[in-house]
Amino acid sequence: MTKVKICGIWEFETIDILNECLPDYIGFVFAKSPRQVTEDRAKELKGRLHPQIKTAGVFVNESIEKILKIIDNVNIDAIQLHGDEDDSYIKKLKEKTKAEIWKAVRVKEGMSLDFSKIPADRILLDTYKTGVFGGSGEKFDWSLVDVKIYKDIILAGGINLDNVSQALKLSPYMLDISSGVESNGRKDGGKTAKIIKLIRGE
Repeated sequence: MTKVKICGIWEFETIDILNECLPDYIGFVFAKSPRQVTEDRAKELKGRLHPQIKTAGVFVNESIEKILKIIDNVNIDAIQLHGDEDDSYIKKLKEKTKAEIWKAVRVKEGMSLDFSKIPADRILLDTYKTGVFGGSGEKFDWSLVDVKIYKDIILAGGINLDNVSQALKLSPYMLDISSGVESNGRKDGGKTAKIIKLIRGE
């Protein structure tokens, strides 16, 4: 069954919603973003989170030392690299942590889509938008990627209640959702519960 991650968590009220819906993962964005959280805030949020829910930390071109400090302090399960981190960087990071490492690839027409040599535990596919490292809320053309690849992929970018059924037909490993469950920039409890139920076939 496709897993679900709700990303961009920064409010305590959202934690209460998530503790009822129980997504597989939530995401704390430590990179510059409207949904950015501080290390201390993330630790407080994590402390209120149901122990069944795992956490991912989103970083963009951050130093390895700072990432290791944050994931240790907040107790993060997965590191999501959303910048220009190369293979050498990923290998160095893997040597220093047992946390899973997910590498985001921003998809656009005409680019190479061979992910086999990227040394991350998971590849996350997101929408390419000039000057934006993620969280655009826009969907890319899913037909650009061989359908067989999706079973190991975390799929992000503009997933919402209108297209989640289409996304599920690709059978991705996980769907990563943020703005698609928001109203006026804040997580919407009704949308969040509904999309998780749709993903799980409930």
